[in-house]
Amino acid sequence: MLYNWQQKDWPEFKYDLTGVEDVLFALAEKVGQASGLLKGLPESTQTETVIDLMVSEAIKTSEIEGEYLNRRDVVSSIRNNLGLNQHMEQVRDRKAEGAAELMIDVRECYAEALSKEKLFSWHRMIMKGSRGIKAGDWRSHEAPMQVVSGLIGKEKVHYEAPPSNRVPEEMKHFVTWFNDTGPNGKNEIKKPVVRSAIAHLYFETIHPFEDGNGRIGRALSEKALSRGVGRPILLSLSRTIAANRNLYYDALQAGQRSNEITPWITYFVNMVFDAQIQAESQIDFTLKKTKFFDRFRDQLNARQHRVARRMLEEGPKGFEGGMSTKKYITLTHTSKATATRDLQDLVKKGAFISFGGGRSTRYEVNLG
Repeated sequence: MLYNWQQKDWPEFKYDLTGVEDVLFALAEKVGQASGLLKGLPESTQTETVIDLMVSEAIKTSEIEGEYLNRRDVVSSIRNNLGLNQHMEQVRDRKAEGAAELMIDVRECYAEALSKEKLFSWHRMIMKGSRGIKAGDWRSHEAPMQVVSGLIGKEKVHYEAPPSNRVPEEMKHFVTWFNDTGPNGKNEIKKPVVRSAIAHLYFETIHPFEDGNGRIGRALSEKALSRGVGRPILLSLSRTIAANRNLYYDALQAGQRSNEITPWITYFVNMVFDAQIQAESQIDFTLKKTKFFDRFRDQLNARQHRVARRMLEEGPKGFEGGMSTKKYITLTHTSKATATRDLQDLVKKGAFISFGGGRSTRYEVNLG
């Protein structure tokens, strides 16, 4: 069977939105609700919400590609770039630094027209810390660009992209298509999520870079969504994709077999809807986190503050399996007696909830 780019109607994508009309309507409402929720929060809480979403996206978009970033470095890099740290914090992980730069640039430049130079700039960002990769240029190797799985000698080819010598011309057409289908473009696609879905599939099909195509493809989807709603979108696509990545790969692979892409559009619209629901939960969590620290600002010592903040960087439940005395000692470099006393004090004040017993006692942050 031919891939979509080998077929005569490439890239004339066709689709039917009948099956997702209700979801499209509900999604439009959700986007508005999320924006309204955010605007109703104090400015500092708004900033923290946006940072939390960017951190989640940076970590998950890399995780999908098999790279696991240091969360602390991602947070520090984003805050450094936004000028929010009183003193520049050291970032040891170059890949985390590059991922953070991409997140900020996608949000800040969402309204700009797309260009080859912008894509090259994004590629250089995410290739920071990578060796042996030609950063900031299209792939040029003669060997086929294939997506494969399985052991050496028993590989299964899931997809083969257009040969490298076709990439410059294909990407020239893609950039033109992206700009022409945006708001007020001559071929405008009215529904941002539909344009976002097509942009992702179109870009991933060309697979123009030697590495990093998935991360840039998801950044393009975010850019398309943000441009369509007229402001940086409040969600993390990659967190939702990562929750069921097999479904994502299956949908993408099916979409690359035909230029009739209704199943891909259906998958993508529902995925974005789920991501928007998660974003609302993130806004609610950030508000609870802010209220927690307002409540306990003068009740906790420096060690307790540090541990609570570090736990909540991981989400509402904190560390997987909860906080333990041993983890507390590691984070604060204190004695066992002090760690035990601090943790018991946190429970007494209502800041933490304990569960289990004896040596198996664990703690979670009490967000109420």
